[in-house]
Amino acid sequence: MDHKKSLAEREVTFRARPRALLVAVAAAFAPALAIPTAARAATTRATLTVGSGETVEVTATTKLSSLTIEEGGVLAAPDGYNLSLTVNSVETGSELALLTDGYGGAATAIAAGTYRGDVVITVAESNKLAFSTLTFPFRQAIYVDSDGVDKAKSVLANVRGGCATDSAATGIRLASNGEAFNGVYVTGGGSYALTNPKIAFVGNGRNDFIGYGASVQGTGEGTTLVVNGATISNQGVVRTAVVADATANVIVKNSTLHCADGTVPDEYPASGTGDTKYMITVPWMLGLSGNVRTTNLLGANTRASYINSRVSSENWGALSVDGGSNCTLTVINSEIANTGGVGYGSYAIGNVTEHILGSRYDVGDYVLITWSGTVHYGDSTKAAVAELNTGLELGLTSRELAALPVQSNDLTSGRFGFMWYGASAVTIDGGTRVRTGKTTFLSKASAATVSVDGSDGATIEAGNGVIFQLMDTDRPSSVQVSGKPWSSETIGSYTEPTGSPAKSSTWVTTSAQKADSAATFTDISLKGDFYNSVRGGGNANLQGQNLVLTFDASTVEGVISASATKHSVSTITVAEYREIGEVTNTAQAVVNNGVIVTLKNGATWTVAGTSYLSALTIGSGASVTAPAGRTVTLTVDGTATAITPGTTYTGSLTLTVA
Repeated sequence: MDHKKSLAEREVTFRARPRALLVAVAAAFAPALAIPTAARAATTRATLTVGSGETVEVTATTKLSSLTIEEGGVLAAPDGYNLSLTVNSVETGSELALLTDGYGGAATAIAAGTYRGDVVITVAESNKLAFSTLTFPFRQAIYVDSDGVDKAKSVLANVRGGCATDSAATGIRLASNGEAFNGVYVTGGGSYALTNPKIAFVGNGRNDFIGYGASVQGTGEGTTLVVNGATISNQGVVRTAVVADATANVIVKNSTLHCADGTVPDEYPASGTGDTKYMITVPWMLGLSGNVRTTNLLGANTRASYINSRVSSENWGALSVDGGSNCTLTVINSEIANTGGVGYGSYAIGNVTEHILGSRYDVGDYVLITWSGTVHYGDSTKAAVAELNTGLELGLTSRELAALPVQSNDLTSGRFGFMWYGASAVTIDGGTRVRTGKTTFLSKASAATVSVDGSDGATIEAGNGVIFQLMDTDRPSSVQVSGKPWSSETIGSYTEPTGSPAKSSTWVTTSAQKADSAATFTDISLKGDFYNSVRGGGNANLQGQNLVLTFDASTVEGVISASATKHSVSTITVAEYREIGEVTNTAQAVVNNGVIVTLKNGATWTVAGTSYLSALTIGSGASVTAPAGRTVTLTVDGTATAITPGTTYTGSLTLTVA
């Protein structure tokens, strides 16, 4: 027996019920007019029960006073369409299939249960978006393209209050307690202004590399989305607040965005996966936990800007850049935070450019994690903001530019400051203040480039006394698995090497090499240590790596040395994920880990303890001293040598304080 029926067929069964029973009514909408709430659409409404084992196909948007779906009952949409259920204008009832089902569990179904009130079943054209080998059938409250709002792809019954037109929406409210429902989706080269929206989504998304379940999304070449005065508060796995993708220009200003963790599906691997088609938790190999990042910047040449706003995540990350290339992230006079005490401020990958001006960071673990990018932290001077306004098409008016105060960055992290997994450059200037609970600059065997200019007051404070740590990567690798849709599970581990490193016959420690980590500090006073503990000699396929330090018109007090590092545990698995990056140093002679120091323009190094170098240049007027009441001596290849300005020393250098 075929249990699938259309609503037209069901009308015969329930004809004795009130007028308009089961007659599908299209949601009313007219461009340039306020979107009506579903409450205005009808005064008499039908009821519907879908029995167990029964499938009812809904062919047009339908309004009810009560909907009951028994266990095993199914509401279905015609091919190419999706169903969305709203009750009193709140999207509800949608649940995702298991990760292992269908196309990554991407499709939603309306869950069994009884729904009463202003019930609307919206039938909308599916907005199918491909990511890798999967297809995600988006549903969204408002779909905007170059022609304006597309009613056929929108769930307008979700929109409460305010006014929406083809070019702008003001004062609207969106709420969802279902899964994988999107809010405002702008694409196709259109421009849209979203002013003073209030959006609250509770329930899981599924994939934030495509934005499935995001509150606001701008995507596509030529698309410009301006979000002003927004309040977005989400809770759920990868239930992102703002997504910018595919060459769009997304500008968020005067807004508050926050995302809190949700409940991870039971079938998801406990240790997570690095397969981005399925990844819904932060890779623990970063030393982090959490399952939602508040923003994501994707695609090629995409721009996302946050101005005079507060962006916070409970954990994981506040400002993410992932899965793209040559994007630009801009943060001006904003507050960035991790409220749960775990996470990062921003992420950099794919040759991204990040401008961080006049902002305050209060993050759990990292101000920045970078694999590939150029990041600048500076003051929000009038000139700097005006330049970005023009170059990035931020659209700030002269009044808005004048109202933005000139501020310096205040960057605070509970653990580390800036961590490198790939070649990237970080510049810090203006009055930027950096305060970290532990190491400030942490390079995992990467070509890190750092430039700090303290001439306008920039400062560095390392809570554990280590300003720069160059070390071998301690990131566990993924392990391939079979019988699951995801390609790998992150169930690998890291085991600390033992014994002395083998001396490389090819690596040069006495001069700078292309793959080195290098830092220049100008006109600044520093107190803290600098270590290079890279083993080399073939360990992790690395022959060696140098730490190249230049102090220009600066003072530094601390140990600068080659070293050996040690974790508190010998093996790091997912259970010990917080041990990643946590090491102690023992100063020792250079093997393949050269330390090259240049002092110039009157710079002074006060040697706080025994330090081992491979090269030292003391410029004219520069000096190497010891703390008050002590003396420092230098040996070169075991021979005591005078410390003389205007001299370069190479070889096995040891500076000892007595």
